[in-house]
Amino acid sequence: MKNFWVRTVSAVVYVVLFIGCIYSGALLRSPLAGGLILTAFLLFVACGCTFEFFRIVAQQGATPCRPLGYALTVASLLTIALVPVLNARYGFALTWVVYTVFPALFALSAMVQLWNHSEQPFREAAYTLVPMLYAAIPLGLMPWLHFNYNALVMVLIMVWMNDNGAYMGGSLYGKHKMWPRHSPGKTWEGTITGVVITLLVAVFIGPLFNASIAWYHWLVMGLICSVIDTLGDLVESMLKRSVGMKDSGNIMPGHGGFLDRFDSLLIATPFVFVYLTLFV
Repeated sequence: MKNFWVRTVSAVVYVVLFIGCIYSGALLRSPLAGGLILTAFLLFVACGCTFEFFRIVAQQGATPCRPLGYALTVASLLTIALVPVLNARYGFALTWVVYTVFPALFALSAMVQLWNHSEQPFREAAYTLVPMLYAAIPLGLMPWLHFNYNALVMVLIMVWMNDNGAYMGGSLYGKHKMWPRHSPGKTWEGTITGVVITLLVAVFIGPLFNASIAWYHWLVMGLICSVIDTLGDLVESMLKRSVGMKDSGNIMPGHGGFLDRFDSLLIATPFVFVYLTLFV
């Protein structure tokens, strides 16, 4: 019971902080100030995820270039997140980042390894880039959802409802293990419960947040969030278990670290962004 209350209080603080950053522009009556506050919060999270990832892979003996990794995390998040905040030319910015900067960044991370004495230099070069791809870019897309579609809060709600539904369903009547190799506690019963709750929330609450998005689009996004959420959680569990870690950190009592709390959201956000961009 004590752990339950610790998890609850920790989650409430996290939710209030995140939602407060999202609505800070409305509270301050300045969309620009709100966008900058949200971006600053996401940058803090991205740096926390980067720190935890480098600490995890260090358990494998990996020695990525940490200063370059942090620089790439900060630069990529700001490049993407500030585009909608500053009302720049959206499509051009992302195209430029994807097709021009990424190949150059890999070349840079590989060249840095010339001064490293690792026996696996290309592994270290790849690990240097992972926080940027895994954390910074998905987090950088969140202001796009907030400013362009005002759907960010709903995406957060769907991910949280899926997580909580799966946790409650698995605790109450979970019997059949879903993926014991990477997550022994995850069950099919819990996963199905989370999916059903998420779809109901998406259909009935989604249009209240943004009536311009039809209910069937919310249904699809609910399905994306619930399925990708589950797989994203398994991916992070796979990463931790590869080095024998239970939690990626301890910044959130009862929940773990940044990666433990944001793992599902990091994986789901790009898929929702692509769906909104192409079909809504």
